[in-house]
Amino acid sequence: MRQLRTFRRATRRCWGQQTAFALLLAVLLAIPASAQEPPKIPVVIDGAEVFRIGSTGEFAATERAQAINQQLHQAVTSPEPPLVEVGGDADLPTLVLNGNHLLTVTASDTPPGRTRLAQARIWANELRNQIRQAQQQRQPDYLWRALAFAAAALILATGLHWGLGRFWQHTLRPELHAVTQRPGGGTAEDRPASLNLLLSLLLLIARTAVWLGAGFYLMNLFPWTRQWGYQLMEILSSSFMDPIFTLGNSRYSVISLLILLVLFFALEIATKTVTNVLKLRVLRMTVANRGAREAIAILIRYGLLFLGSLVLLQVWGIDISSLAILASALGLGIGLGLQDIAKDFGSGLVLLFERPIQVGDFVQVGDFLGTIERIGTRSTLIRTLDHISIIVPNSRFLSGEVINWSHDNPVSRLRLPVGVAYGSNVEQVRQALLAAAKASANVLSQPPPQVFFRGFGDSALELELLVWTAEPSKQLLIKSELYFNIEAQLRQHKVEIPFPQRDLNLRTGTLPIELPPDLTHSLQQWLRQAQNGK
Repeated sequence: MRQLRTFRRATRRCWGQQTAFALLLAVLLAIPASAQEPPKIPVVIDGAEVFRIGSTGEFAATERAQAINQQLHQAVTSPEPPLVEVGGDADLPTLVLNGNHLLTVTASDTPPGRTRLAQARIWANELRNQIRQAQQQRQPDYLWRALAFAAAALILATGLHWGLGRFWQHTLRPELHAVTQRPGGGTAEDRPASLNLLLSLLLLIARTAVWLGAGFYLMNLFPWTRQWGYQLMEILSSSFMDPIFTLGNSRYSVISLLILLVLFFALEIATKTVTNVLKLRVLRMTVANRGAREAIAILIRYGLLFLGSLVLLQVWGIDISSLAILASALGLGIGLGLQDIAKDFGSGLVLLFERPIQVGDFVQVGDFLGTIERIGTRSTLIRTLDHISIIVPNSRFLSGEVINWSHDNPVSRLRLPVGVAYGSNVEQVRQALLAAAKASANVLSQPPPQVFFRGFGDSALELELLVWTAEPSKQLLIKSELYFNIEAQLRQHKVEIPFPQRDLNLRTGTLPIELPPDLTHSLQQWLRQAQNGK
């Protein structure tokens, strides 16, 4: 029972040290790197920190800590019980371990409001307890119990790994998708890709945290692995937390830059998610026009990104005025090789504010015909009738002609040329074309359909049916339906639809062909020979 209580105390102490270290790490990451230099060096036993010491006039804090740690390691591995005594006088008290001088308590080791002798007695008591505990943890009974706890920790970590996946897949993901997806849309295309990425990243972080916690717990169970864990933490701390460059009055480390990048990534995902929710849940009920909703959402998103970036940089200790250097470099880059990108970016701003085209408009750009799905800062996404995504630079919408079938008023007129044979009753054909137009549900009754007689062609009488529709994006389907109706109406009225034909007239007569004398003489000789041969 006594060993079990010792084991529990050791476990609680290790968890307390882990919690304290995590809190210390969070505090250190939240402040500039220039303030992250520890003033004192820790004294450790089996990877557990006992206290911290400072430097003296003769020895640095690192040298003192190394010498003390070597003596403590020898005392821990020795089977003899530790004998820690306080010697010297009140001004320079010393700690003696098993008859050997361990350290001298100086002013750099003593906190304000405490005497050196009192500090020496506190450290002596802590050393006795820690050395005795380290010796007990090397006994077989403790090691067997530690193995049992290690197996339980592995089983628990495996269960948490599986449970987090089930919770993310069946609870958290459907709930968040229900909030952010488009009403009535349940396919994967309607779900925000940034939200899926954020959920996957959070699941990865949660599972990684579970296994890291299990790994540190397993290392803290055994005295030898606890030393390795402490050394690994020291290496990682020195590698990632030491400053690598200076910007202004602040110094930054690798971990500082990584956290800044993660914060910017989280800001981008958060702003995109907020604008998606705003667009799908608020603007959808207050703003009827889809293009206006998209424009408002884009303005809100980039406004949040701009303000959030300024706040992050200010909190991180970066002077915003120092970004003038970055702006100068960006201007130089634009002048040298980024003219097209700057042109597309400026065109995107013009499209956003002037709104000659909007999301949801049916446009024709060159040979491409489709619906605008997204207007970005550099390019615009057009979804064709074949559901092919075409990325068009923004500058092309301002430098060339663009047919916008949905601009201001989506009602558009379609033209269908029709040719009938000569001799057909034109008035009867006109009534047949109007009947074919009225039979289509996609053709508007107001304005009414019209039939124009365009003229006399080479092979047919040329007429044209003009109809109006409110859905220009369906014009191919509407034309196909109308041509089916027209063919049925003409066949019903026995009106012939001709095919192209040409008439060729040949006239007989004498051809005034004159031949050279030599050729005439040769032909006469050939004819005489042919007659003689008969």
